[in-house]
Amino acid sequence: MRKFNVNVNGKSYVVEVEETDGSAAPVSSSASAPVQAPVVPVSATAAGGSMVKAPMPGLVLKFSVENGATVKKGDKVIVLEAMKMENDIVASADGTITFLVKAGDNVVSGADLACIK
Repeated sequence: MRKFNVNVNGKSYVVEVEETDGSAAPVSSSASAPVQAPVVPVSATAAGGSMVKAPMPGLVLKFSVENGATVKKGDKVIVLEAMKMENDIVASADGTITFLVKAGDNVVSGADLACIK
């Protein structure tokens, strides 16, 4: 058995790896440190707002409105580049928009891009 220290998201874990002769063997694992659930921030919906989320992973190219502008549901607010295509992201509700990302940010699918209150 060989032990390795593995760092994942700033947490250190000790992993034991068994050396074999190359033949198939049953796999077993044991964790020496508990796995913690990620901290999830309170959503804007709970605070009385509506989130604009990324429908796909991509790069934030530009904003179609200024931060703090009043928008209507369906207004184009962000241009997101995904697979070399520009995609218009629209407001999810009426209200005042606050952007949570900046131009040049890479985002994952489902990421919060802006909050509308």
